[in-house]
This record gives sequence, structure tokens and C-alpha cells, in this order.
Amino acid sequence: MLSKIHRFHGYGSIRGVYQRGNNYRGPLMTLKVSNRATNRPFRVAVVVSKKVSKSAVVRNRIRRRIYEAVRTMPDKNLPGKDMIFTVHSDSLASVEDKKLKKDVTDLTEKALQN
Repeated sequence: MLSKIHRFHGYGSIRGVYQRGNNYRGPLMTLKVSNRATNRPFRVAVVVSKKVSKSAVVRNRIRRRIYEAVRTMPDKNLPGKDMIFTVHSDSLASVEDKKLKKDVTDLTEKALQN
């Protein structure tokens, strides 16, 4: 699990990212990124709606797997970024860890380049 300083607290902070953020679409999920002060740590949220899966067990499994992929990213050069991963497919519950980590790192690298 990510440490508390890397998580969002309350809906107001997430709403700001939805209003100001830039979208980066991947095959399984979308990343929305917004900038903050560079001396602040990055924050991450994962949104998995009931459209993806009606089962809370599956939704939470997807959420935990994405948080773990972000936590173990080799290069966490993300200071001052707010990121929200929005999942589109329930296949993330069964996809291999290596592919999931690759998708997460590809999306974050794409976001950092722009």
C-alpha cells in the first residue's frame, strides 16, 4: 500500500484534478494528471466504477494491484504530480503483474513527457 502522504484525502482534491488535469489513455485505463508545487510529494488515486465489475472484491483487487504497481515503480520522479487512474476493463483483475506494471509505467512516462 502507498504511504499516507501519497494518497488523496477527500473528494475536493480529486475534483481539482478532474477539472485541471490532462488525460492520457492506455489500453486498459486512463491516467489523469495535474501539477502541484514541485516540493510536494506525488499523490495517486485509483477509480474503479461498478461498470467495470459489480463485485466489490474484484474492484478492490484491481485497485490494490494498481497501487502496488505505482509503489514499486523503478523511477518515482513524480514530485508535484496528482494522478488518477481510471480503470476501463475488468481484465485488470487477471492480467499478469508484469503487463500491469508496464502499462502503469508507460502511462506515467507519457504524462511526464508532456
